[in-house]
Amino acid sequence: MAPRKFFVGGNWKMNGDKKSLGELIHTLNGAKLSADTEVVCGAPSIYLDFARQKLDAKIGVAAQNCYKVPKGAFTGEISPAMIKDIGAAWVILGHSERRHVFGESDEREAGITEKVVFEQTKAIADNVKDWSKVVLAYEPVWAIGTGKTATPQQAQEVHEKLRGWLKSHVSDAVAQSTRIIYGGSVTGSNCKELASQHDVDGFLVGGASLKPEFVDIINAKH
Repeated sequence: MAPRKFFVGGNWKMNGDKKSLGELIHTLNGAKLSADTEVVCGAPSIYLDFARQKLDAKIGVAAQNCYKVPKGAFTGEISPAMIKDIGAAWVILGHSERRHVFGESDEREAGITEKVVFEQTKAIADNVKDWSKVVLAYEPVWAIGTGKTATPQQAQEVHEKLRGWLKSHVSDAVAQSTRIIYGGSVTGSNCKELASQHDVDGFLVGGASLKPEFVDIINAKH
């Protein structure tokens, strides 16, 4: 089976304007990015078209959320069909800042991180028809935007158990091929050690994806 291609997603969250995002895009387009890493940038919905037009074709674009139906009376929502229509091929689903799920810091201390992660994965696994189009992101809530990061060993432990869950509940092939990425205060200084873990297949990067160090994170594996 082919090795899993390293995947780095940049989640710009609700940041930037045409000027600052244009400068960031110019930096990314001009940077030497590893050909062995798939890169996707998650732009605010109002800038999705701008990002897709300006970014090099080799860099993917993701919406940060979407609603589940193609169209309808859902003021303020965007649909998967709309995202595809402007040329973006990815969407971030279930980010904790959308779900407002708090208290996972206690869950890790109580030893139930595993239970929570398995339950969340089961919620999507029942609806996935093609796993080749799915990248799973593990983001401990206590690490998002806090400057705290799971140790490489903590990240590896959860990723390994999640891969084991996929093997038991979906299939061995899906477990081996599905990329499981880590998010939660990933920076240029901690990315290489995290990337060295066997079951860490990339990153979902927040604040650092708006800075030049995002290039270092993209190239963390190489």
